[in-house]
Amino acid sequence: MIIRNANISDASELLKLQKLAYLSEAVIYNNYRIPPLIQTLEDVEDKFEDHIYLKVVDDGRIIGSIRGNVLDSRSVYIGRLIVHPDYQNLGIGAKLIEEIEASYPGFNRFELVTGYKSRKNIYFYQKMGYKIFKKELCPSGVYLLYLEKIIL
Repeated sequence: MIIRNANISDASELLKLQKLAYLSEAVIYNNYRIPPLIQTLEDVEDKFEDHIYLKVVDDGRIIGSIRGNVLDSRSVYIGRLIVHPDYQNLGIGAKLIEEIEASYPGFNRFELVTGYKSRKNIYFYQKMGYKIFKKELCPSGVYLLYLEKIIL
């Protein structure tokens, strides 16, 4: 398995993987209109303008991804951490978090979001050093937890 930068030609494969990976979240909330499931290919392609996308490739196939973008002079937003269901719980998510953080040298705050019922995600992010700092109701009807990691 190799982690490398993704490019716009990967957008379609990334979106398919994203929709597969987020199905488990839709089941938790009984809501199949969550943003990762209704995102369009055009939106994913547009994000390449100001986001860094990383992908995990195994045997020529993308099996994981993550993206990041600058929020302000010290903060980076991390989003759409996805790992193919067949490859989960193998440490790939942790490596992706570490790699995306390393892709932004000089930044000391990282922020991400997950759903409040996503116990596995919350546990994972807290294990990676993230702490909850805000809870918010989103338009899809799901409460979101905002987590941050500050590197001193």
